[in-house]
Amino acid sequence: MNPYTVLIVPGLRDHVAQHWQTLLLQDLQQKNQPVCAVEPLGRDKLSCAQRVQALEAVAQQIDGPILLVAHSGGVITVAHWARQTQRKVLAALLVAPPDFDTPMPTGYPALTELEAGGWFPVPRQPLPFRSRVCASQNDPLAALPVVHRLAADWGSSLWDLGAVGHVNPASGFGHWPQVETLIASLATDCV
Repeated sequence: MNPYTVLIVPGLRDHVAQHWQTLLLQDLQQKNQPVCAVEPLGRDKLSCAQRVQALEAVAQQIDGPILLVAHSGGVITVAHWARQTQRKVLAALLVAPPDFDTPMPTGYPALTELEAGGWFPVPRQPLPFRSRVCASQNDPLAALPVVHRLAADWGSSLWDLGAVGHVNPASGFGHWPQVETLIASLATDCV
């Protein structure tokens, strides 16, 4: 039995049945790995404060250390949450953080919406736990140099996944077996 609980933190999307995070939750449950997820918000989806509160509420229900697995906007949620939580976090796997300081493609929130939701400024302080940022070389939501700076600011190690888009179903990431290896490697580095 692993000495930690995997806590999955989704991005700004609604629930997607074929997203790698959804499938990871199911796979870990089948393997009896302690795992839970922050549910996507049903209303006021762009409220940073509500997302941070939702993450804290789930984290408070977990006994023992937590290993976070965040994607996209969930990574930024973790950066905000880390500044205020008292929970023990073993480590965090931070996949495809977006660049909220640059206008995103059509279909994604505008900078004015993100500002109204309380996302700015994006925290740049070192995270109080070990973390690894997984970056894509061709992520439409963040240029690779921006992700490198985020990782450096947070004190995170960086894992270059190659040219894999935004690491979501639109870029071919439904079932993603490598994520379990990344989680196990990060956990091993921490114990």
